[in-house]
Order: sequence, then structure tokens, then C-alpha cells
Amino acid sequence: MQFSDPSDVLRDLTDRYPALLGMTKELRQAFSLLRTTFQTGGKLLACGNGGSAADALHIVGELMKSFCKLRPMDADTAAALAVRFPEDAPFLTEKLERTLPAVALVENAALNTAVQNDTASKLVFAQQVYGLGRREDCLLCISTSGNAKNCVYAAETAKAMGMPVIALTGAKPSALSALADCTLAVPEEETYRVQELHLPVYHALCLMLECYFFGGESV
Repeated sequence: MQFSDPSDVLRDLTDRYPALLGMTKELRQAFSLLRTTFQTGGKLLACGNGGSAADALHIVGELMKSFCKLRPMDADTAAALAVRFPEDAPFLTEKLERTLPAVALVENAALNTAVQNDTASKLVFAQQVYGLGRREDCLLCISTSGNAKNCVYAAETAKAMGMPVIALTGAKPSALSALADCTLAVPEEETYRVQELHLPVYHALCLMLECYFFGGESV
């Protein structure tokens, strides 16, 4: 299906997943926070454990290249490539895509194991937030319980640095929901059921952002 506006994406999501209808306000809030992040030159930092770590990687994949919309290279970079590297410019200009910059904090094995060994295992995400994060960035913590301590420490660090925090959780109130600027609490409590609803939620957010920033033709 082709979407021309973020609101169309949100309507489609709640049509297909009526259980998420009560989250419309929070989804709009999360979209607004992320839109501001990317408009001001910031990036998304994403973290989670287990299946939620896989979700963090999945989100980064959708933001860092085309998801459903074409994202042609910007004219300035295309022109610079044509002047400096004329032989390779046509290929690079055709194939490279504009991004919404995002980093998953779950995949740097060397750094994360060093933190686990040298300081404390629960600081693997907070250390990266402290080192990579800036006020214009946004942190997304994914936790089915909302109480994963390494995510909580990351959120506390982000808040201390002035970064907004979005929590993607299950239905129960949690440590993350108390910290976050916006909590997307899907209406399930059992882990696998929470994860089943997390995917359409973050897919919708990625598509809403893509529609807003890139519009244009579908892939």
C-alpha cells in the first residue's frame, strides 16, 4: 500500500491492529519526538535485550536505508561526487540512499564485553549513551517488562544529558515508563505477545518518518 502522509500510516496501523487504537496519542508523540531529532541533525540510539535487541537492529535497518519509499541522493553530494570521482559517481549516485541516522547499541561486542569485564555488565548501554549521545539525539529503550536494568541506566544517563527518551514496553507501568518522555506501552503482558505488537508499532513509526522526510515514489 502507498502512503503519502504519516496520518495515513497511523490509520492503517489501527485498522489492522485494533488493539493499538488506544495508543494513537502516544504514537503521534513518539513520531513528533523523532521528527524533531532528525530535523535538528540528531540521531536515534536504540537498545534492548534478546528479542528486543533484534528489534533495535531491525529499526536501524529501516531508518538507515529505504524502507518503502525511494530516497535518492541529495544534489550537493551527487555534484561533489561527479566532480571528484567522475568514474564512480554514476554508480554511487544511483545506489546510495539518504538516511535517518540511527545506531543500535547492541552489536559492539568488543566494547560491550570490555564494559562487562572491566566495569559492570548493566552499563553496556549507558556507557555508549554517555560516549555517543548528544542533546539533539533521542534514545529508544525496548523492554517487554519496562524494567531491564541496563535500559533503565541508559535512560537515566540520557535524561541527565538532556536527551529525550522513548520507551517501547508492555502494558504494565514500569521503571522505563516513569523515566521516558513518551511510553509506547502495547496492551499485552506476556513477553512473546508484547513482542508481536512491538513490530507493527515500530514499523509504523519508521514509515511515518519516511513519509514525512522523503515522500515521493514507493520502492
